[in-house]
Amino acid sequence: MSIWGKVIGGVAGFAIGGPLGALLGAVAGHAMDRVRVRGRTAGPPPPQIRQSVVAVAVIVLGAKMAKADGRVTRDEIDAFKEVFQIPAGEMRDVARLFNEARREAEGYEPYAKQLGAMFAHQPNILENLLGGLFHVALADGVVHPSEIKFLQRIAHAFGFDDTTFDRIRSTFMGSDDTDPYALLGVTRETSNDDIKAAYRKLIRENHPDTLIAQGLPQEFIDVANEKMAAINSAYDRIEKERSLP
Repeated sequence: MSIWGKVIGGVAGFAIGGPLGALLGAVAGHAMDRVRVRGRTAGPPPPQIRQSVVAVAVIVLGAKMAKADGRVTRDEIDAFKEVFQIPAGEMRDVARLFNEARREAEGYEPYAKQLGAMFAHQPNILENLLGGLFHVALADGVVHPSEIKFLQRIAHAFGFDDTTFDRIRSTFMGSDDTDPYALLGVTRETSNDDIKAAYRKLIRENHPDTLIAQGLPQEFIDVANEKMAAINSAYDRIEKERSLP
């Protein structure tokens, strides 16, 4: 079942609390003030609920991302649909939430902070979410400075520092002159063995099955694959440069 059919109203008796839940309540017409499972307070939500939270968050942040440069273009809306693979049958509910969220570019911080807290121990989920937003920002062919500033503030709300943000930015907006060492989180002084270890760790952490288990919806795997491609490309460049065995 598509994740989008589960967004409005929560999943299997759950309700998403915090600012995301409040926005959902406004759209769905009923209150969702705390996370529940069959009437009792839940612990850490299971993967399908985390997937719903991610889905809601990308709608909200994607809408505000599109508005960050002062206007929402058709290219940006089409890019949002492309990245997040929204079926025609789910478009109405997603559009309701998107339109509610895009009323202004301000007010995104509470949503980003809530998501950052929920995925504090799964930063790769947050990185892939940022990757999708970079794709939306690039949709009209120009990344406006206000969009970069917006994304940087979201990254900060997720708990990322500027160095990490620059690495994520290079991953999803990279070019041939992007530093491959920075993409792998190493330096030119790092030993060959440590570079190999860093690369293998990134591959394990960013494997689609790992990300889905942590809460990344299946619909977002294309973004994760884009990141994997950047990691592999960076390692290939280092491998050739150092003649690694």
